[in-house]
Amino acid sequence: MAIGGRQLLAEDDDAWYVRAGAGENWHQLVRWTLEQGWPGLENLALIPGTVGAAPIQNIGAYGLEIADRFLSLEACDMQSGKTLHIDRAACRFAYRDSVFKQQGWHLDAGRVVTHVTLRLPKAWQPLTGYADLAAELDQQQIANPNARQIAAAVTHVRRRKLPDPAVLPNAGSFFHNPLVDAAAGERLASRFPGLPRYPQVDGRVKLAAGWLIEQSGWKGRNLGPVGMYEKQALVLVNRGGASGAEVIALAKAVQAAVRERFGVELTPEPVFL
Repeated sequence: MAIGGRQLLAEDDDAWYVRAGAGENWHQLVRWTLEQGWPGLENLALIPGTVGAAPIQNIGAYGLEIADRFLSLEACDMQSGKTLHIDRAACRFAYRDSVFKQQGWHLDAGRVVTHVTLRLPKAWQPLTGYADLAAELDQQQIANPNARQIAAAVTHVRRRKLPDPAVLPNAGSFFHNPLVDAAAGERLASRFPGLPRYPQVDGRVKLAAGWLIEQSGWKGRNLGPVGMYEKQALVLVNRGGASGAEVIALAKAVQAAVRERFGVELTPEPVFL
């Protein structure tokens, strides 16, 4: 979807409201908002893709999801030509999920996102709790970072750990970070010291899928022309000429290894067509 354009749609005492075309580059939108002095998207810097795709996946990184900044979107019903206005509640956002990944909202259903409107609160607070981000800021000796410094740190970490899709084809994080109940999290932590755990507001615990994959022996390991990236075990890479069947075979092998070692089920982020 090549619809471009970005604008400050409105402003009030509490927030800035930014509207962008679905074809806008996501990272460029993040940079532009920061250049205007509107913080709030900095933790989502350098995520590849377009604005229109961002709510589909409910993109997220370093403690922030687009759901946290989302106000509404517009979509075109290709059959009727009508514009649909979808608010946050109707999106049914969840961890790396939304209503748009369900049947009836796919492109083959004839509905296409055209514009997204975001709400950037003026009561800004830095989100620096994730270990990689905190370590990067500490290394730069930044104790009280502003939004642009956080975006720069996020960008640096992502470039260091993640391969460029244009050079080494990949879809970013291939598996969801699994969610388990608190009791299961405690049991796993007692068996596996050093297990990264992130408590959630609903009482569950998020586990680091990359750590589980690495501890299961798959970091940097290949299966034919596909493999798990040597710098970030959560990223599945195509080293050249891989088929869809080979990608799925590797994904299943990784899932089986994690299931056997930890009793935890990994779920792929990409939608298999």
